[in-house]
Amino acid sequence: MQGHRNDLDWDLPMRAIPLTVTVLAAALALTACEGGSGGTGGSACRVDKVSVQVGPASVAPAAGDTGEVPVSITNQSAPCTLDRFPGVLLAAGGTEAPVPAQRGARPQKLRLAKGDSATFTITYVRGRAGDRGSLQAQTVKIGLPGSTTTRGYPWKYGPIAGENGTASRPNASVSAFQQVGD
Repeated sequence: MQGHRNDLDWDLPMRAIPLTVTVLAAALALTACEGGSGGTGGSACRVDKVSVQVGPASVAPAAGDTGEVPVSITNQSAPCTLDRFPGVLLAAGGTEAPVPAQRGARPQKLRLAKGDSATFTITYVRGRAGDRGSLQAQTVKIGLPGSTTTRGYPWKYGPIAGENGTASRPNASVSAFQQVGD
């Protein structure tokens, strides 16, 4: 069962834990977080309470090149908190591949009032179309820390190279959230 990535615990890029155990542990941890504190800025931001814009991207033009896809979120509801990394899954057919946090990146806790925005970046290495070692992604699913809900968006940036030729382990990462504006 080596080779699976942790898809819901955004803090730790674990690679050797079986997906079933990882999903169960993350679901339990996230369930405990969903209640929030109920105070201003204390509850976790939810993907159904924010607007999301994916792109415009700096598309990798050819196999082996690196591309970057910025994702912006704007709070449309009561104040909320982003604490940890965004959750990103790349989907192709029936396969969903989690995207880990960038190595060395450290999340910061951001409080978003209604109308405030934050951004993060998905960095990826383009793979070859039709290559079994590349993920032929069609959708990117985005989730926010503290919630198990995701929202899907079309992936229009080409196939993603797989690490060590393994399509289910895309050569991609996500950055920490950054506050937009003051």
